Amino acid sequence: MSDLLTDASLVDKAIEFATRAHSGQTRKGGSLPYIVHPMEAMAIVASVTSDPELLAAAALHDVVEDTPYTLSDIRAEFGPRVAELVKAETEVKIGGGSAEEAWVRRRQGTLDRLAAASRDAKIVALGDKLSNMRAIQRDYEVVGDELWERFTVHDRDLHSWHYWGLVESLSEISDVHPYREFEFLVNLVWPRDGDKS
Repeated sequence: MSDLLTDASLVDKAIEFATRAHSGQTRKGGSLPYIVHPMEAMAIVASVTSDPELLAAAALHDVVEDTPYTLSDIRAEFGPRVAELVKAETEVKIGGGSAEEAWVRRRQGTLDRLAAASRDAKIVALGDKLSNMRAIQRDYEVVGDELWERFTVHDRDLHSWHYWGLVESLSEISDVHPYREFEFLVNLVWPRDGDKS
């Protein structure tokens, strides 16, 4: 395993694993194969670091949350560091109350975890969040506020709260270009002055 962790084969293996795990899944609101998102997240992380474990974690970041695979599977295949990075990016399921209340509690948990996370975990998270934000901004330009109907929570202001919270939680890595792009896109969709135009 130690040799695997020091070369591109770890990244290749993570890409293959994620592709199999997400097979048949599509992105919300379209027919794009889901694997496009983790690959974009990995490309974003690659613009910050060449660390193969961070790249592997970016490719695998949604596997535990969205497929039958577990953190134990990730640990067995990719080692403890990759598993911990994936765990940091895996949303904790919280039930109870309305769907909106559960969504808010899950998102608050994510914001709290990210604020306390290591720099490496924040870089992996940034890959995911920037990929999502690029899609939101593109779709928002086309359909406007109808976009929020695609999500569990339809309240534009709650999405604004969540994404501005991510900007704050990830601010430790504001020295990297993808963070600045993320903040710029968040401000395009939810301008700080509240202008929705």
